[in-house]
Amino acid sequence: MEKMVSLDLQERIEYWFGQGAAAIGNADAEAAFYLLREQLEAGSLRSAEPDTTQPLGWRVNAWVKRGILLGFRLGSLVEMGDSACLSFVDKATYPARRFAVADGVRVVPGGSSVRSGAHLARSVVMMPPAYVNVGAFVDEGTMVDSHALVGSCAQIGKRVHLSAAAQIGGVLEPVNASPVIIEDDALIGGNTGVYEGTIVRSRAVLAAGTVLTRGTPVYDLVRGEVYKASAETPLIIPSGAVVVPGSRQIPSGKGAEWGLSVATPVIVKYRDEKTELSLALEDLLR
Repeated sequence: MEKMVSLDLQERIEYWFGQGAAAIGNADAEAAFYLLREQLEAGSLRSAEPDTTQPLGWRVNAWVKRGILLGFRLGSLVEMGDSACLSFVDKATYPARRFAVADGVRVVPGGSSVRSGAHLARSVVMMPPAYVNVGAFVDEGTMVDSHALVGSCAQIGKRVHLSAAAQIGGVLEPVNASPVIIEDDALIGGNTGVYEGTIVRSRAVLAAGTVLTRGTPVYDLVRGEVYKASAETPLIIPSGAVVVPGSRQIPSGKGAEWGLSVATPVIVKYRDEKTELSLALEDLLR
Protein backbone atom coordinates (compact mmCIF):
# COMPACT_ATOMS: atom_id res chain seq x y z
CA MET A 1 0.00 0.00 0.00
CA GLU A 2 2.76 2.46 0.91
CA LYS A 3 4.53 1.76 -2.37
CA MET A 4 1.39 2.43 -4.39
CA VAL A 5 0.68 5.70 -2.57
CA SER A 6 4.22 6.91 -3.26
CA LEU A 7 3.79 6.50 -7.03
CA ASP A 8 2.19 9.20 -9.16
CA LEU A 9 -1.19 8.52 -10.74
CA GLN A 10 0.19 7.54 -14.14
CA GLU A 11 2.51 4.95 -12.59
CA ARG A 12 -0.33 3.55 -10.49
CA ILE A 13 -2.66 3.27 -13.49
CA GLU A 14 0.01 1.65 -15.65
CA TYR A 15 0.84 -0.82 -12.89
CA TRP A 16 -2.73 -1.93 -12.25
CA PHE A 17 -3.64 -2.02 -15.93
CA GLY A 18 -0.71 -4.38 -16.44
CA GLN A 19 -1.97 -6.68 -13.68
CA GLY A 20 -4.93 -7.82 -15.76
CA ALA A 21 -7.60 -9.71 -13.83
CA ALA A 22 -5.48 -9.55 -10.67
CA ALA A 23 -6.54 -5.91 -10.27
CA ILE A 24 -10.22 -6.84 -9.82
CA GLY A 25 -11.31 -6.30 -6.24
CA ASN A 26 -8.04 -4.64 -5.21
CA ALA A 27 -8.62 -1.51 -3.14
CA ASP A 28 -5.43 0.20 -4.39
CA ALA A 29 -6.44 -0.35 -8.01
CA GLU A 30 -9.90 1.03 -7.33
CA ALA A 31 -8.46 4.07 -5.54
CA ALA A 32 -6.21 4.84 -8.51
CA PHE A 33 -9.09 4.53 -10.94
CA TYR A 34 -11.47 6.70 -8.91
CA LEU A 35 -8.81 9.41 -8.65
CA LEU A 36 -8.38 9.29 -12.44
CA ARG A 37 -12.16 9.47 -12.95
CA GLU A 38 -12.40 12.43 -10.58
CA GLN A 39 -9.69 14.33 -12.46
CA LEU A 40 -11.31 13.55 -15.83
CA GLU A 41 -14.61 14.99 -14.62
CA ALA A 42 -12.84 18.08 -13.28
CA GLY A 43 -11.09 18.60 -16.60
CA SER A 44 -7.64 18.60 -14.97
CA LEU A 45 -6.80 15.38 -16.79
CA ARG A 46 -7.63 14.59 -20.42
CA SER A 47 -7.27 11.65 -22.76
CA ALA A 48 -5.93 14.10 -25.36
CA GLU A 49 -4.90 17.72 -24.94
CA PRO A 50 -3.55 20.65 -26.98
CA ASP A 51 0.23 20.57 -27.35
CA THR A 52 1.97 22.94 -29.76
CA THR A 53 5.11 20.77 -29.73
CA GLN A 54 3.25 17.95 -31.49
CA PRO A 55 2.84 17.82 -35.30
CA LEU A 56 -0.97 17.82 -35.06
CA GLY A 57 -1.08 20.31 -32.20
CA TRP A 58 -2.49 17.61 -29.90
CA ARG A 59 -1.01 14.98 -27.60
CA VAL A 60 -2.74 11.68 -26.86
CA ASN A 61 -2.39 10.52 -23.25
CA ALA A 62 -2.53 6.79 -23.84
CA TRP A 63 -2.14 6.00 -20.14
CA VAL A 64 -5.38 7.89 -19.42
CA LYS A 65 -7.18 5.66 -21.92
CA ARG A 66 -5.69 2.65 -20.17
CA GLY A 67 -7.08 4.02 -16.92
CA ILE A 68 -10.55 4.28 -18.46
CA LEU A 69 -10.29 0.68 -19.65
CA LEU A 70 -9.13 -0.31 -16.16
CA GLY A 71 -12.38 1.12 -14.83
CA PHE A 72 -14.39 -1.21 -17.05
CA ARG A 73 -12.32 -4.16 -15.82
CA LEU A 74 -12.82 -3.24 -12.15
CA GLY A 75 -16.55 -2.57 -12.33
CA SER A 76 -19.25 -5.18 -11.87
CA LEU A 77 -22.74 -4.93 -13.35
CA VAL A 78 -25.24 -3.25 -11.04
CA GLU A 79 -28.76 -1.91 -11.29
CA MET A 80 -28.90 1.88 -11.31
CA GLY A 81 -31.58 4.55 -11.48
CA ASP A 82 -33.98 6.42 -9.25
CA SER A 83 -37.11 4.36 -9.86
CA ALA A 84 -38.77 1.82 -12.10
CA CYS A 85 -39.30 4.64 -14.61
CA LEU A 86 -35.55 5.34 -14.78
CA SER A 87 -33.72 2.05 -14.50
CA PHE A 88 -30.63 0.71 -16.24
CA VAL A 89 -27.77 -1.74 -15.75
CA ASP A 90 -24.13 -0.74 -16.19
CA LYS A 91 -20.68 -1.05 -14.67
CA ALA A 92 -20.63 0.17 -11.07
CA THR A 93 -17.54 2.23 -11.88
CA TYR A 94 -19.41 4.31 -14.49
CA PRO A 95 -22.72 5.63 -13.14
CA ALA A 96 -24.44 8.61 -14.74
CA ARG A 97 -23.13 11.99 -13.62
CA ARG A 98 -25.22 14.41 -11.61
CA PHE A 99 -24.87 18.18 -11.84
CA ALA A 100 -25.60 20.98 -9.38
CA VAL A 101 -26.41 24.63 -10.09
CA ALA A 102 -22.88 25.50 -8.96
CA ASP A 103 -21.45 23.50 -11.88
CA GLY A 104 -22.94 26.00 -14.33
CA VAL A 105 -24.01 23.26 -16.77
CA ARG A 106 -27.54 23.19 -18.25
CA VAL A 107 -28.90 19.68 -18.74
CA VAL A 108 -32.43 20.25 -20.03
CA PRO A 109 -34.99 17.59 -18.98
CA GLY A 110 -35.88 14.87 -21.43
CA GLY A 111 -33.55 11.90 -21.40
CA SER A 112 -30.01 13.28 -21.68
CA SER A 113 -27.17 11.47 -19.90
CA VAL A 114 -23.52 12.14 -19.10
CA ARG A 115 -21.41 9.18 -18.05
CA SER A 116 -18.98 9.45 -15.14
CA GLY A 117 -15.49 10.32 -16.31
CA ALA A 118 -16.69 12.93 -18.81
CA HIS A 119 -16.01 16.65 -18.38
CA LEU A 120 -18.58 19.34 -19.12
CA ALA A 121 -17.27 22.85 -18.56
CA ARG A 122 -19.29 25.79 -17.29
CA SER A 123 -21.94 27.20 -19.65
CA VAL A 124 -22.28 23.94 -21.61
CA VAL A 125 -25.88 23.26 -22.66
CA MET A 126 -27.33 19.80 -23.32
CA MET A 127 -30.68 19.57 -25.10
CA PRO A 128 -32.71 16.37 -24.75
CA PRO A 129 -32.00 13.67 -25.55
CA ALA A 130 -28.21 13.72 -25.88
CA TYR A 131 -25.34 11.61 -24.58
CA VAL A 132 -21.74 12.26 -23.54
CA ASN A 133 -19.56 9.20 -22.94
CA VAL A 134 -16.64 8.55 -20.59
CA GLY A 135 -13.38 10.37 -21.27
CA ALA A 136 -15.01 13.06 -23.39
CA PHE A 137 -14.10 16.71 -22.82
CA VAL A 138 -16.67 19.40 -23.68
CA ASP A 139 -15.39 22.93 -23.23
CA GLU A 140 -17.08 26.21 -22.24
CA GLY A 141 -20.04 27.60 -24.14
CA THR A 142 -20.65 24.51 -26.25
CA MET A 143 -24.15 23.29 -27.07
CA VAL A 144 -24.86 19.57 -27.40
CA ASP A 145 -28.18 19.56 -29.23
CA SER A 146 -30.96 16.98 -29.32
CA HIS A 147 -30.00 13.42 -30.32
CA ALA A 148 -26.31 14.39 -30.45
CA LEU A 149 -23.62 11.96 -29.32
CA VAL A 150 -20.17 12.78 -27.93
CA GLY A 151 -18.24 9.50 -27.94
CA SER A 152 -15.57 8.17 -25.61
CA CYS A 153 -12.55 10.48 -25.31
CA ALA A 154 -13.82 12.93 -27.97
CA GLN A 155 -12.48 16.44 -27.44
CA ILE A 156 -14.89 19.33 -28.07
CA GLY A 157 -13.63 22.92 -27.93
CA LYS A 158 -15.14 26.18 -26.76
CA ARG A 159 -18.35 27.64 -28.26
CA VAL A 160 -18.94 24.63 -30.51
CA HIS A 161 -22.48 23.82 -31.65
CA LEU A 162 -23.17 20.13 -32.12
CA SER A 163 -26.47 20.33 -33.97
CA ALA A 164 -29.34 17.86 -33.71
CA ALA A 165 -28.37 14.24 -34.39
CA ALA A 166 -24.66 15.06 -34.82
CA GLN A 167 -22.53 12.00 -34.09
CA ILE A 168 -19.02 12.60 -32.75
CA GLY A 169 -17.43 9.17 -32.67
CA GLY A 170 -15.36 7.88 -29.79
CA VAL A 171 -11.88 6.39 -30.05
CA LEU A 172 -11.02 4.54 -26.86
CA GLU A 173 -9.09 1.74 -28.55
CA PRO A 174 -6.42 1.47 -29.76
CA VAL A 175 -5.24 3.52 -26.79
CA ASN A 176 -2.52 5.37 -28.72
CA ALA A 177 -4.93 6.55 -31.44
CA SER A 178 -6.06 10.16 -31.59
CA PRO A 179 -9.72 10.66 -30.67
CA VAL A 180 -12.11 12.79 -32.67
CA ILE A 181 -11.27 16.45 -32.02
CA ILE A 182 -13.55 19.42 -32.70
CA GLU A 183 -11.70 22.67 -32.07
CA ASP A 184 -13.05 26.03 -30.85
CA ASP A 185 -15.94 27.82 -32.57
CA ALA A 186 -16.73 25.02 -35.01
CA LEU A 187 -20.31 24.43 -36.14
CA ILE A 188 -21.27 20.79 -36.65
CA GLY A 189 -24.53 20.60 -38.60
CA GLY A 190 -27.46 18.28 -38.11
CA ASN A 191 -27.17 14.60 -39.04
CA THR A 192 -23.42 14.86 -39.46
CA GLY A 193 -20.94 12.14 -38.51
CA VAL A 194 -17.31 12.69 -37.51
CA TYR A 195 -15.45 9.46 -36.87
CA GLU A 196 -12.10 7.63 -36.57
CA GLY A 197 -9.92 10.35 -35.11
CA THR A 198 -10.83 13.12 -37.55
CA ILE A 199 -9.72 16.62 -36.50
CA VAL A 200 -12.01 19.55 -37.32
CA ARG A 201 -9.99 22.73 -36.90
CA SER A 202 -11.27 25.92 -35.29
CA ARG A 203 -14.17 27.84 -36.89
CA ALA A 204 -14.85 25.15 -39.48
CA VAL A 205 -18.45 24.52 -40.50
CA LEU A 206 -19.83 21.08 -41.40
CA ALA A 207 -23.12 21.43 -43.25
CA ALA A 208 -26.00 19.10 -42.44
CA GLY A 209 -25.43 15.53 -43.57
CA THR A 210 -21.64 15.71 -43.89
CA VAL A 211 -19.81 12.49 -42.92
CA LEU A 212 -16.07 12.37 -42.23
CA THR A 213 -14.03 9.18 -41.70
CA ARG A 214 -10.43 8.02 -42.21
CA GLY A 215 -11.41 6.73 -45.63
CA THR A 216 -13.12 9.95 -46.72
CA PRO A 217 -11.25 12.21 -49.18
CA VAL A 218 -12.28 15.86 -48.85
CA TYR A 219 -12.11 18.04 -51.98
CA ASP A 220 -11.18 21.68 -51.41
CA LEU A 221 -12.62 23.68 -54.32
CA VAL A 222 -11.11 26.91 -52.96
CA ARG A 223 -7.49 25.82 -52.60
CA GLY A 224 -7.51 23.04 -55.19
CA GLU A 225 -6.37 20.37 -52.74
CA VAL A 226 -7.61 16.95 -51.63
CA TYR A 227 -7.32 16.08 -47.93
CA LYS A 228 -6.95 12.45 -46.87
CA ALA A 229 -5.94 10.51 -43.79
CA SER A 230 -2.66 8.57 -43.88
CA ALA A 231 -1.21 5.78 -41.81
CA GLU A 232 0.34 8.39 -39.50
CA THR A 233 -2.22 11.19 -39.51
CA PRO A 234 -6.01 11.45 -39.35
CA LEU A 235 -8.23 13.37 -41.73
CA ILE A 236 -7.91 17.08 -40.91
CA ILE A 237 -10.43 19.77 -41.89
CA PRO A 238 -8.72 23.18 -42.20
CA SER A 239 -9.63 26.09 -39.96
CA GLY A 240 -12.61 28.09 -41.21
CA ALA A 241 -13.50 25.62 -43.96
CA VAL A 242 -17.18 25.29 -44.91
CA VAL A 243 -17.80 21.65 -45.81
CA VAL A 244 -20.92 20.35 -47.57
CA PRO A 245 -21.96 16.87 -48.75
CA GLY A 246 -20.99 16.27 -52.36
CA SER A 247 -20.37 13.45 -54.80
CA ARG A 248 -17.76 12.32 -57.33
CA GLN A 249 -18.22 10.13 -60.37
CA ILE A 250 -16.93 6.58 -60.47
CA PRO A 251 -14.48 6.74 -63.41
CA SER A 252 -14.33 3.10 -64.48
CA GLY A 253 -16.01 -0.30 -64.49
CA LYS A 254 -19.71 -0.81 -63.85
CA GLY A 255 -19.86 2.40 -61.82
CA ALA A 256 -18.97 4.44 -64.90
CA GLU A 257 -21.18 2.31 -67.14
CA TRP A 258 -24.19 2.84 -64.89
CA GLY A 259 -23.45 6.52 -64.29
CA LEU A 260 -22.95 6.11 -60.55
CA SER A 261 -21.19 8.40 -58.11
CA VAL A 262 -20.07 8.13 -54.47
CA ALA A 263 -20.58 10.61 -51.67
CA THR A 264 -17.67 12.84 -50.72
CA PRO A 265 -17.42 16.04 -48.63
CA VAL A 266 -16.53 19.23 -50.50
CA ILE A 267 -15.09 22.49 -49.14
CA VAL A 268 -16.98 25.19 -51.02
CA LYS A 269 -15.74 28.28 -49.17
CA TYR A 270 -14.06 29.58 -46.02
CA ARG A 271 -15.93 31.48 -43.35
CA ASP A 272 -16.63 35.11 -44.16
CA GLU A 273 -18.89 37.92 -42.92
CA LYS A 274 -21.98 36.33 -44.46
CA THR A 275 -21.24 33.05 -42.71
CA GLU A 276 -20.77 34.86 -39.40
CA LEU A 277 -24.15 36.60 -39.70
CA SER A 278 -25.90 33.30 -40.32
CA LEU A 279 -24.40 31.89 -37.11
CA ALA A 280 -25.11 34.89 -34.86
CA LEU A 281 -28.43 33.47 -33.66
CA GLU A 282 -26.63 30.62 -31.88
CA ASP A 283 -25.55 32.93 -29.06
CA LEU A 284 -29.16 33.62 -28.13
CA LEU A 285 -29.76 29.95 -27.31
CA ARG A 286 -27.04 29.68 -24.67
